[in-house]
Amino acid sequence: MQEGVDEEDIKQRCSRGDRAAYAVLYTFYFKPLYRHVFLFLKSKEATEEIVQDAFVKIWENRASLTEVHNLKPYLYRVTKNLLLDHLRRLQIQNKVIRIASPQTEPLEDSTTNQINHKDYIALSQEAILHLTEKRRQIFLMRTQQELSLDEIALKLGISKSVVKKQLYAAITFVREYMHKHGGIPLGFLIILLEALS
Repeated sequence: MQEGVDEEDIKQRCSRGDRAAYAVLYTFYFKPLYRHVFLFLKSKEATEEIVQDAFVKIWENRASLTEVHNLKPYLYRVTKNLLLDHLRRLQIQNKVIRIASPQTEPLEDSTTNQINHKDYIALSQEAILHLTEKRRQIFLMRTQQELSLDEIALKLGISKSVVKKQLYAAITFVREYMHKHGGIPLGFLIILLEALS
């Protein structure tokens, strides 16, 4: 946290229901969490709602803050879980809308969906090719080989924090690239977000 702010003191005070300490926590972390969520949603309203919900959840579970070793990863994890829930709900809603919508034209065969799916795969592969060699390697080890951050760090002989930083940069680039060049399906967005776990 910022210089002069004792994280352990903030955790202890928040756990006891100290609203002033909670306000410090909120003020310090709201903007970073907002930027993180907005990267995936591109919606100010939805982003603000998720971050607000995250802080509500943190306050409701404030008694457990004393058991949190490192505050920042904990806050991001709570926020990420809410973001994943939001994306999955959107995915389900979209499916329901497609099923419930009256068919004004004959149902398309699976060819169109296959083409769209192939387009997304091609676009994602194109984005991955634009990554630096190290970021591409880490991204593929995480998403294709499904290695943990610790396993990647061990295999590459680098620290876990470096792996996480490079992975985040890679995911940010792939997400922005796909958004710019034709959009990104919710399913793929969820995969990208889960890769940060």
